[in-house]
Amino acid sequence: MTVRLRRGAWDRFRRDRIGMAALAVLLLIVAVSAAAPLLADRVLHADPDRFVRTESGRIATLQPPGPSYLLGTDDLGRDVLTRLLFAGRISLLIGFGVALVSLACGAPLGLLAAYFGGRVDDAINAAVQVVLNVPLLFVLIVLSIFLTPNPVQLAVIFGFFFWPSTARQVRGVALSVRRRDYVEAARALGASHRRIVFRHVAPNVLSVMLVVAGIDMAGAILAESSLSFLGFGVPVPLSSWGNMLGLSQDLFRSAPWLVYPPGLMIFVTVLCIFLVTDALRDAVDPMTH
Repeated sequence: MTVRLRRGAWDRFRRDRIGMAALAVLLLIVAVSAAAPLLADRVLHADPDRFVRTESGRIATLQPPGPSYLLGTDDLGRDVLTRLLFAGRISLLIGFGVALVSLACGAPLGLLAAYFGGRVDDAINAAVQVVLNVPLLFVLIVLSIFLTPNPVQLAVIFGFFFWPSTARQVRGVALSVRRRDYVEAARALGASHRRIVFRHVAPNVLSVMLVVAGIDMAGAILAESSLSFLGFGVPVPLSSWGNMLGLSQDLFRSAPWLVYPPGLMIFVTVLCIFLVTDALRDAVDPMTH
């Protein structure tokens, strides 16, 4: 994509007020999560795994939100706000990691399948069908018997199961792009396959890649939350928004302040991701202008 096209896409994106607002909120969430250790040490003076004690020396379990604990404490006496900040690091790491793995695997394979067709297309489609027919929950149950996956391993596992959808989306758009006149002209002038794919086909599929990346990121955060709810997500004592929500399900009536903060963060983050990717798609897609 040329500098002129990038500037035009950025100008169109800036005119989308909803997209810009969502991007600002998303960047704020990412910045606050990234700065969690600094904020916990300098501002909150708390540790995500340390028990908070009252003035009498007792562990402050299930304390409601107040001046001392802005979001209260959990059933083990840990500060909920501090854990929420650190949990954001894990959830966002999984989301970004899954989007990266999915794009890195699915986008090139989708482009190759669409451009070369024939046996290459058949082989890639066969691999897609194999992966799509493997149940993710079953794999995680089996893996949990042999190992306790950390956030990076979870991101790789999710990315492995997400890339077929990326490949199919990219392939569908690339099939129409490869038949356009400028692609045929480049081929007639003797351009190499590599040049045609990366200079003429890939830039026109970029909008789809951005949308798929956003969907994968949001889907990964939701998937991790669902699996943590079932006990197969991020292992404790690490905190993610998903396992904070899952561990607090039994305390919903007695301590609702444990449920609402992680649930709200998941909702706001996923919503912002969808709004940003939708605005980026409209800004980058040359067919909409």
